[in-house]
Amino acid sequence: MAACVIRRGLLSVVNKYNKYEKYNTFSKHQTLRALSVDLNNRHEGNRRCLQCFGLLNVQQRRSMSSRPEGKVLETVGVFESPKQHGKYETGQLFLHSVFGYRGIVLFPWHARLYDRDVTPPASDSKPEPPGAHGSKEVKGKTHTYYQVLIDTRDCPHISQRSQTEAVTFLANHDDSRALYAIPGLDYVSHEDILPYNSTDQVPIQHELFERFLMVNPSKVPPFVPRDTLRAWQEKNHPWLELSDVHRETTENIRVTVIPFYMGMREAQNSHVYWWRYCIRLENMGNEVVQLRERHWRIFSLSGTLETVRGRGVVGREPVLSKEQPAFQYSSHVSLQAPSGHMWGSYRFERPNGTFFDVRIPPFSLESKKDDSPNSFLPGPFTSLA
Repeated sequence: MAACVIRRGLLSVVNKYNKYEKYNTFSKHQTLRALSVDLNNRHEGNRRCLQCFGLLNVQQRRSMSSRPEGKVLETVGVFESPKQHGKYETGQLFLHSVFGYRGIVLFPWHARLYDRDVTPPASDSKPEPPGAHGSKEVKGKTHTYYQVLIDTRDCPHISQRSQTEAVTFLANHDDSRALYAIPGLDYVSHEDILPYNSTDQVPIQHELFERFLMVNPSKVPPFVPRDTLRAWQEKNHPWLELSDVHRETTENIRVTVIPFYMGMREAQNSHVYWWRYCIRLENMGNEVVQLRERHWRIFSLSGTLETVRGRGVVGREPVLSKEQPAFQYSSHVSLQAPSGHMWGSYRFERPNGTFFDVRIPPFSLESKKDDSPNSFLPGPFTSLA
């Protein structure tokens, strides 16, 4: 059974939906049933967001590609059933269930997910120490994430909701302040992937696609890693790999934090350790809210405690609504110690003018063995110094 995956732009809204379970009951004769990714309502139905437009023939689908009102239907490929177990392999094509971009899996990783929304069994609970202010011990569970390439054609459409330069590096030269970003890379959770296949030999437009992948029709998926991808992964593994993911929800706003160690540099006869952290804010409710302020507490093993307050994040004050429920960004922090901790809160505003604070789950900053990162950068990359 096959079904064409049709993308109706990146920000389309479909009023009537049929759930994925209904799609599973379609007969083999309904092979031209057009599907659309519901980018705005993916919290319903366990994120299984492929929605039915109705049975179309080829001529109808072609005519819909030039619809008025700027609505363009684009055939992407053939939808595949999402994996409930196991993992996706290198070369798997997918649509992102939150941001809607086309992508391809480079390689998977196993991370430890610390979800503070999950209540531990009573037997595992421990009494909180005085002054803990609601803190609790959270046990991590193994969860699969992926390093992926984003189709550059989709980057302009998601730039207001997700940074497309989430992967950054310290430069391996004398300028200790130089920071480099590789555009069009992202980290994707297993449940964010909506897999599909395509007969196009270059289905993803990205400068690294043909450097990292090649076509092998005998394989499933048919895109397999080149030696350059393996070499890049092996060389930069300590600075690419995510190990911990932290998640917590306050008043229907979920905050997910993924920290990455970037390396150590010497500055003014002292060692400076750098981390980047990627944060996703998700509105799990129906009320429109807007982020107004951030408040960070940064503790270093050297004994210092820093407080950072400011308007918005990365120069923005994103609005989270049912239509556009998520915003994702990356930032950086440096310590003069090999480890530390960060925690804090975001202040959101409701439509009636009232405010509420959303907790940022505490997470540790841990360094790793510091060799020579990034002596092999495949390009393209841009300096953020």
